[in-house]
Amino acid sequence: MLRAGLVFVTVFAASCGSRTQTTAPMTCEVPLAGRPVAQSGLSDAQCRPSCGCGAATFTPTEFTPQLLTRLGQWTSLDTPPDLSADPYASPAPAPVEGVCAVQVVDAAAKTYRLKTFSSEDEAKAAGARVTHSDGCGACSTLADLIVYGREPDLGRKVQDCGVKTLTAGLEANITCLSELGFTPACARIWAYNTRFTRTKCFATCFALLDAPYHQADGGLNACLDCDERESGPIFKAVAGRTRRNTGIPSAICRPCSEVGRFTHEW
Repeated sequence: MLRAGLVFVTVFAASCGSRTQTTAPMTCEVPLAGRPVAQSGLSDAQCRPSCGCGAATFTPTEFTPQLLTRLGQWTSLDTPPDLSADPYASPAPAPVEGVCAVQVVDAAAKTYRLKTFSSEDEAKAAGARVTHSDGCGACSTLADLIVYGREPDLGRKVQDCGVKTLTAGLEANITCLSELGFTPACARIWAYNTRFTRTKCFATCFALLDAPYHQADGGLNACLDCDERESGPIFKAVAGRTRRNTGIPSAICRPCSEVGRFTHEW
């Protein structure tokens, strides 16, 4: 029973639990954006990948195998952030406003750097391509974008890592997450997030072991809600990229007003 409960909390920490800088609300027949799976608990009438109506419709990028291959050809020249210390052991840092953008260094060699700009317009004026809203962080690289785009129900993959490394400790979990394709720094903040959520939300999540991600009205179940409250602020501040602020629909459906409208064709 304890094993199952710990794995469950590991899975639902994969919601990222982060509150995202939002775009302007859009009137839409389907108010939630996402790609529902069986455990989402929502129908296609409640949650779909696109947002908006008519000319205001936003259709997110389809991460085809070809696109994933192209993204994988790019190399970041940035030094990874040092996450040797658990950020959950300190107060949450202040969120960084603005957008995170990719600046090409050498187009032929496909190298780039990440930079935080105050606005999308500022990034475009500098010739940079916005990859998500909010400041750049540990998960802002294009390598991490590949993982986010490839896995609509990322919690399933995190669950596998939780099962494999449940008794092996944090470093084993980080290694497993890195094998999904996450960069080392991004894998580490996901592992820290998982451990903190397990500490704060175990009882709530254990009671919802087999529950859908959503309530009937579209709201998050109590486990996901606990993860957002307890672990979300630090995850967002450190990771930078979330699925919501990147414009990637997932099995956790979100209000359209919270989904960043960015495309990722390169």
